[in-house]
Amino acid sequence: MRQKLVIGNWKMHGSLAANTALLEGIKAVPARARLAVCAPFPYLAQCQSLLAASNVAWGAQDVSAEARGAFTGEVAASMLAEFGVSYVLVGHSERRSYHGETDATVAAKALRALEFGIVPVVCVGETLAQREAGQTEAVVGRQLGAVLEALSLEQLGQIVLAYEPVWAIGTGKTASSEQAQAVHAFLRGQVAARDAGVAGRMAMLYGGSVKPDNAAELFSMPDIDGGLIGGASLKSDDFLAIGNA
Repeated sequence: MRQKLVIGNWKMHGSLAANTALLEGIKAVPARARLAVCAPFPYLAQCQSLLAASNVAWGAQDVSAEARGAFTGEVAASMLAEFGVSYVLVGHSERRSYHGETDATVAAKALRALEFGIVPVVCVGETLAQREAGQTEAVVGRQLGAVLEALSLEQLGQIVLAYEPVWAIGTGKTASSEQAQAVHAFLRGQVAARDAGVAGRMAMLYGGSVKPDNAAELFSMPDIDGGLIGGASLKSDDFLAIGNA
């Protein structure tokens, strides 16, 4: 059985004082699921300092596809590795939308993270217009397909996949458990077409307004292995409740 995984995405939130209180609260109480937090770059050293002796992992919200060089403002995977980062988000809908990241860019970032022993959390998802037009499977299938083409079978077995319907991020709307399960099952089937063993082991997370009161139902679905949590990850009680759902 795949162990549940709950990853918090702080987005562009946090301060030294607020982070300390949040992380101390999270690590003080054991959770049934594996827990991780993805913090803004300036706070990775703080996460490393406060979480190194705990069961909570930490990660980054983005990584450059480039190894090094004249790329002002970018952060290399090698730099993240020096701060003990376990996970990095790649292809989050906000990066795709606001920064124009393409499927090919997301695949390149996933490869770069793997090169330095960091697990890429590959995000896929459709907009409301795409869902209403019946294009959900075509959109997420294309997004995942670029990663399937770029990674070797061994590399594919090291990633985490996150389905985050864009229409449910920060809107208060949540896909029903049946809607979310249907997309997760489709994605697992797409991976299984490459290798059934890898598909069976791959952690697939749901992200989109997950809260303590809906997490248990979502996580009970056979192909949903946990969550990528936004706003609720900024409150230790809520995050832990989701981790124990």
